[in-house]
This record gives sequence, C-alpha cells and structure tokens, in this order.
Amino acid sequence: MYKVRAILDTEEDVIRTLTINENQSLEDLHFSLAKSFGFDGQEMASFYIADAEWNQGDEIPLFNMAEVGEGVSMATCVLKDTLPNKNDKLIYVYDFFNMWTFYVELVDASNEAIEDSKVILAVGEMPKENENNTFDIQDLSKDLDNDFNDDFDDFNNFQSLDDIDLDKY
Repeated sequence: MYKVRAILDTEEDVIRTLTINENQSLEDLHFSLAKSFGFDGQEMASFYIADAEWNQGDEIPLFNMAEVGEGVSMATCVLKDTLPNKNDKLIYVYDFFNMWTFYVELVDASNEAIEDSKVILAVGEMPKENENNTFDIQDLSKDLDNDFNDDFDDFNNFQSLDDIDLDKY
C-alpha cells in the first residue's frame, strides 16, 4: 500500500492524502486524485517526474502521444516503478485550460494489501477558479508600433518597388 499526498498549488492549504495499491497504474492515481479534489477526471492531464526540489522532469501523459509504437502513458506506468522510494515526487497537472497543478509525494509505503484507493485526509476546499491561471495580457500593439515605425518610415510614401533603396537593408 502506498500513501500519497497531493497539495494544490494555491495560497490556501488544499491537501489530499490517499492510500492506493502500489501495483496500480498512474492512470488509476490520476482518477483517484481527480475524484478526491472534486473533478470528474474527464480533462487532459499529465504527471511530470520531479526531483527533490520539485524541478519538473519527463512528462507522463494521460494518453500515448507517440507517433509510432508504444510511448509512455499513465496506463503503462505502474506506481511502484514510477515512485519506488519514499519521498519520490511527481507534479500533476489537471485540465490544461485551467492548469490545476498539484505536488504529489509518496509519504509512506507498507506491505498492507488494499484493493481500492481511499482518501484518508482532506484539508481545505477547492477554489472555484484557479488563481494561478491568470495571464497578464498587455496591449503590445503600441510597443510594436513604436519599435518598428523608425525602421519602416521609408515605406510610408513609396509608389513602386523602384522607390526603395534595397542596398540600405
């Protein structure tokens, strides 16, 4: 049995700890995590291998994305192979439109046999919107106009290509 803790990347504490059979796939963990946080599990998601400092590594997508042959996917990755040691980490991203990001860590492993995953600790409520999914969109057109106007002043009054001094460029 694995005890896995998932923490939502948000200001407020939103944590779920669950038990799951170490022989299950990452796809099973995906559905268990999604359900524990109140999602239906129907959105795209990926796990990313993380090091001790939570630096993002290789992606393990929900579906095989390889053009030919068998690529890696959540269904082909077994928990005990992906998280072989206590404190091993994954970054879990659910719903790429909303970018819900979770830090997942193996906090304990035992020889106890279990069949179904189960939430054993739930802290905090899921926010209605992902506060970390905001983009600061600026009006870049003014900056682009200012940057390029000087370079293209010669083109403002041209009548034909013969009027352009191409040696200048």
